[in-house]
Amino acid sequence: MAAALQYAIVGCGLIGRKRAASLQPGQLRYACDLDAARAAELAATHPGARPLTEFTAALNDPAVAAVIVATLNAALAPLALAAVRAGKHVLLEKPGALNAVQLRAVADAAAQTGVKVRIGYNHRFHPALQQARELVDAGALGPLMFLRGRYGHGGRTGYDREWRADPKLSGGGELIDQGVHLIDLASWFLGDFSTVEGHAATYYWDMPVDDNAFLSLRTSGGQTAWLQVSCTEWKNLFSLELYGRDAKIAIDGLGGSYGVEKCTYYRMLPQMGPPETTVWDYPAGDNSWALELAAFEEDIQADRVPSPGLREGIRTLEIVESIYRSSGFPVLES
Repeated sequence: MAAALQYAIVGCGLIGRKRAASLQPGQLRYACDLDAARAAELAATHPGARPLTEFTAALNDPAVAAVIVATLNAALAPLALAAVRAGKHVLLEKPGALNAVQLRAVADAAAQTGVKVRIGYNHRFHPALQQARELVDAGALGPLMFLRGRYGHGGRTGYDREWRADPKLSGGGELIDQGVHLIDLASWFLGDFSTVEGHAATYYWDMPVDDNAFLSLRTSGGQTAWLQVSCTEWKNLFSLELYGRDAKIAIDGLGGSYGVEKCTYYRMLPQMGPPETTVWDYPAGDNSWALELAAFEEDIQADRVPSPGLREGIRTLEIVESIYRSSGFPVLES
């Protein structure tokens, strides 16, 4: 049996803690954060882990095989690039960078060092999405025609003064925050999009980034993804509907404030009319973080190209940038 991989986590906030919770005892070697107290708090949950405020020490340790980067957007690509150049595999929180240019630099470095980089689009590993993937792969929907996705939250007091509202730190607003999840899921089911249309807007929040975005994405074969993301969704919402020639799948909720996660399969009958309906509920929540980590470790052990990896991450950011440019929002070029 291969020895368990040793990790360093950079960014000990909410997502870093979720990532750390998926590690086995003894796997976390370093917890790194500019906030020493936060690094110490996370390290304390994993006996043997060391808190650090200086990332270089972790990169210089040959025992560290992989790095989890879970910082705010502006720091994602620079930290990932340093890790890749040091020969470390990287699980990189979405969206991976402020823009596609930054993520291409990571891809170039990874090609030189041969390390694996997985982009942390954990929604693919939610149980309802996994069930939908199984049904699609089994041909239960027939040829896919289009999908429709909506994702949003209502913000909170002071939301427009947080780092996500500063384009230099976030790269944009709701589209690069939650919207990238929908783009990634749409690509997962339908494939690459050759036509990108839509717009982003700021309707409510006092901030220089978008609070709503509306996308129409089409593959070369004409399959369409219609997507909307919003942080003026006063009741938190996740909805993804997949339409095939023979059936439909509706995925609703993500647990917590988004409601109980469920996958509903509607099979069209020969006589049409009301469909045959099967429902899977997931009230216990999701284990997406653990499943994603397991997939990352399989990437490394099997010498497999991660999916979603840098190619998918770059294309998602290219779509985001296309919408921002056409809507008059600035896009950082470096």
